[in-house]
Amino acid sequence: MSAAERFRRFRERQASPALAEFADTFPFPLDDYQLQACRHVEDGSGVLVAAPTGAGKTIVGEFAVHLALLQGRKAFYTTPIKALSNQKYADLVRRHGSENVGLLTGDTSHNSEAPVVVMTTEVLRNMIYAGSRSLTNLGYVVMDEVHYLADRFRGPVWEEVIIGLAESVQVVALSATVSNAEEFGEWLAEVRGEMAIVVSERRPVPLYQHVLAGRDLIDLFDDIAPTAVTDPDAPARRPDVNPRLLRIAKSETRQLRDDSRRPRGRNGKGRRQTSYGSGAYGGASAPRGGPRSNLVPSRAMMVRSLERANLLPAIVFVFSRAGCDGAVSQLLGSDLYLTNGVERAQILDIADAHVSGLSPEDLEALGYHTFLEGLLRGIAAHHAGMLPAFKECVEQAFVRGLVKVVFATETLALGINMPARSVVLEKLVKYNGENHVDITPGEYTQLTGRAGRRGIDVEGHAVVQWAPGLDPRAVAGLASRRTYPLRSAFRPTYNMAVNMVAAVGRARARELLEQSFAQFQTDRAVVGMARNQARNRAQVAQLMERAACELGDFGEYARLRSEIARLEAEAARERKADKRAESLQALLALKPGDLIRVPSGRSSGWAVVIDPGVRRDSADPTPTVMTEERQVRRLSLVDFPVPTVVVGRVRVPKHFDVKQPASRRSLSAALRSRLEEIDPDPAAYRRSALDAESRERIEELRARLQAHPCHRCPDREDHARLAERALRLERENAQLENKVRRRTSGIASQFDRICQVLGALGHLVPPADDPDADLDRWRVSDAGRVLSRIYSQLDLVTAECIRGGVLDGLSSPQLAAVLSTLVFESRRAEGRFRPRMPDAETEEVMSRVRGIWREVSLLERDARLDRGPEPDIGFARAAHHWTAGRPLAEVLDITGLSAGDFVRWVRQVLDLADQVGSATTDPRLRATCREVVARMRRGVVAFEPEDADPEEGELEQGDFAPEPDVERS
Repeated sequence: MSAAERFRRFRERQASPALAEFADTFPFPLDDYQLQACRHVEDGSGVLVAAPTGAGKTIVGEFAVHLALLQGRKAFYTTPIKALSNQKYADLVRRHGSENVGLLTGDTSHNSEAPVVVMTTEVLRNMIYAGSRSLTNLGYVVMDEVHYLADRFRGPVWEEVIIGLAESVQVVALSATVSNAEEFGEWLAEVRGEMAIVVSERRPVPLYQHVLAGRDLIDLFDDIAPTAVTDPDAPARRPDVNPRLLRIAKSETRQLRDDSRRPRGRNGKGRRQTSYGSGAYGGASAPRGGPRSNLVPSRAMMVRSLERANLLPAIVFVFSRAGCDGAVSQLLGSDLYLTNGVERAQILDIADAHVSGLSPEDLEALGYHTFLEGLLRGIAAHHAGMLPAFKECVEQAFVRGLVKVVFATETLALGINMPARSVVLEKLVKYNGENHVDITPGEYTQLTGRAGRRGIDVEGHAVVQWAPGLDPRAVAGLASRRTYPLRSAFRPTYNMAVNMVAAVGRARARELLEQSFAQFQTDRAVVGMARNQARNRAQVAQLMERAACELGDFGEYARLRSEIARLEAEAARERKADKRAESLQALLALKPGDLIRVPSGRSSGWAVVIDPGVRRDSADPTPTVMTEERQVRRLSLVDFPVPTVVVGRVRVPKHFDVKQPASRRSLSAALRSRLEEIDPDPAAYRRSALDAESRERIEELRARLQAHPCHRCPDREDHARLAERALRLERENAQLENKVRRRTSGIASQFDRICQVLGALGHLVPPADDPDADLDRWRVSDAGRVLSRIYSQLDLVTAECIRGGVLDGLSSPQLAAVLSTLVFESRRAEGRFRPRMPDAETEEVMSRVRGIWREVSLLERDARLDRGPEPDIGFARAAHHWTAGRPLAEVLDITGLSAGDFVRWVRQVLDLADQVGSATTDPRLRATCREVVARMRRGVVAFEPEDADPEEGELEQGDFAPEPDVERS
């Protein structure tokens, strides 16, 4: 080091003594961006740090903690999920001692008055609304993983905290690399005051990009990958795609059908309505049941290829839980072993520590032995459906390098620290709940960001597995871009409204909500919308000028055509929506002997009903019929895409036996005889797709269209196309105008509508001495104070149930069952049994709960608010039986849920029971809620794995330790 460099370092240490002291605790020099951000914190400024996963940005958060302890002030370290809070708590205890660090999560409270407290963001939000004394002397709040602000469920809480914190608190926001960090920083500065923005684009470990085709691991780029460039001063460039991959893709197209990236329907006539993403990433053309392409590696082949290339440990992202579990099962069926005897002994110790408190019966129900077999072979799954103890076991074994391959869902990319040497993406298309869609560049960046362990690996590797129809150029474009914009998910809720009105009054609450990041982004978007409107107006004028005709006004003519098309499409939509319900009603009304037409399926044609198939334990009827061909079939609703019509009757003997040939011949003869008496044309029995009013209106418009002067124009279609394009732009402008009108006061208007509903139900009331007071003077009532303690999606319905006494008098299992309906959301048809309440009493209570939900929904409709989800009884029996002490195996069998989902939903019921107990003024209901909490918190729900004392071991060694503790992004 030169004399000038030493002098510069000396001056920096003098200028920032606290930072110099903090930096000396690490055995490696801090990065420039870390030093820059820490200096801003030491200077008294808030700071937003945006850096890639694994870059060590939590060092800035830990420096804020260091300053708080030096200054005798408090620091809160917030994370979005409990697992991250537990990890960070252990990190800080090792660094500062257990006497100085506390932990607060939904179900854990330890040393909560310590000068440094780690907590989930929801806990801090609740403290702010409650005006907790713990906020006294709070100097710093570190918001780790602040990009969770875009999360639909957790995101709004972050904005509530940022807006609600006292001005004296310095906020240190740590985010993954986002493409609009400057915009987010500007908003933070507007809300919080001085806020520095520090962005680091470069990964600390270079990331190389590959494609796995068969057994070959092929570089994606012909030159060094953009993500492998670590020099911050290197010019940005886009290298060419590896020519070898282009040759493979070209060769493959000769063997696949010409529409390989967007397959046709089953009959080969026309494309499917639902495509498999854009088609650029392939996958959809893989033949089902046909020969497997030798370019698509099996999972065992993929793992062996990674092992040969020395790229283990690896995380393989599979976009479904079942896919993760299936991958482990496939590898267990192979001869793949990735561990040695010493590693297996260590894995067994870790596993024993994580399940030692569970009974043999519970372990059997959880499939522990299969899970352990995979672990011992170095293979595991990791997804939200797993028991938390199993997930923690996988995490610990993986971080220690004992588990070599983890098949994970994308949630791992946003969760706890599990860096790997390589990351594999089996597909670049995922199902989003409605369609198969391409993953975005931001998602690709997040997923592959796990590759490359700082201080362990000199480089990381991202591997895309070949899929039939894959376009290497599209993959290269995905890997080159780093577009990950942060979009606010903020929206006011009933609970938020009463808490803010109670704290600062309605007028001030409205002003605060207008400071949200959502409104900030909206106001910017309005400028772009206005620009689009101006451009559209100019195009409309040009198009109408080109469509001008001496015979008449083609704009008017095009509007007539558009109105006819709209009415016909609307009628078709309404008819389609009604068909399933009508088909179900028609089947429920069937009687033995009814002569019907089966519209589709193997049994399409005329048939006579033998047994209507209506059962109490079945959701839909399954009629048994005899067809014209004398075949006896059991049908379902699938066979009736359109409602059937009873066109006659055939006598079916009372003791008709379908197994007797003579009985079938007799009924078949009667059926044929009856068919000779009716019109055999099925069209005669179809219902009109249009009601009389719609049909009359369409006929009137068609007459006007044909009488219009432009109808006789020889260039009619050319002129009409131009006018219709102009009309489309006019409609687009009208939609933009509505958006502008809604957005310019969107958040505040929604808050006003929420207050309207709260006022109608008496949660907000005028002052007692002035019943006609302005709305801004309305206050929170006793009922509103109950609502202020309920934090759930159906918060208002829950509060109304408490006020209406709906929950009174229930036993603890019954109360758990009813509360579960207010938090549970079915993912699909789950469980072996049809959802129902556990007994008649809870069924009656649910009728009252649904009545309250309908009342609230009507008020929401009148206020033009989106209504909350309907209470879901899918978890009610499970909640009841678990609270009643039934064994785990029996309860899991009822739910059909995975162990992880079961534990998660039980904890949500627990949380709501705790909130209801705190909110109610009825001592009996409060006692029952406490009983629910005590009885549900048992077995796998209460189980916490054994863990080493967090104070044991050496001080944190940063990202250069074998088990990196600094970065938790």
